[in-house]
Amino acid sequence: MAAPTPDAVLARSRLWLERAVIGLNLCPFAKSVHLRGQVRWVLSDATDEAALLADLLVELERLYDADPADVETTLIVHPHVLGDFLDYNDFLDVADAAVSELDLDGEIQVASFHPDYRFADSDPESVENCSNRSPYPMLHLLRESSIARAVAAFPDAASIYERNIATLRKLGPAGWRRLWTDDAPGPEA
Repeated sequence: MAAPTPDAVLARSRLWLERAVIGLNLCPFAKSVHLRGQVRWVLSDATDEAALLADLLVELERLYDADPADVETTLIVHPHVLGDFLDYNDFLDVADAAVSELDLDGEIQVASFHPDYRFADSDPESVENCSNRSPYPMLHLLRESSIARAVAAFPDAASIYERNIATLRKLGPAGWRRLWTDDAPGPEA
């Protein structure tokens, strides 16, 4: 089977955002920035951690410098590096260090999505893990000021995690797989 083209990787990633993140309302803040075209999609061609770190540093600065009306958040899709979830999870410390290195603590944070995402102490097959399962490894760069505004506008933001668990349990693994049946395969349940 041939490797997917860059366009196919980004299309599948956008489909995941639309069907899972927005469609299941896993993140109530995602729809508005997506509809306004304020999500910057970056396809990294990195094949090792050093190259991904270089891409991350560029994108952290680019997001910080961008007008939030144009770019509110950035998704770095990196299909050729950190396919192993434990390696990816270890890299998140590197990502946080990069934020600090650029003096962006309190300005930007990095959220994580991966095809094999697993919450600590959860069963690998648990459907709840799907809330952070994307078709390819991704680093999500978020402005902390945007998070603060969104949380202030959303009543009981602390309940999002619990609501997501309930949504995914109701959907179940079979329902999760059905989200991806007509256009493209999605992340595994």
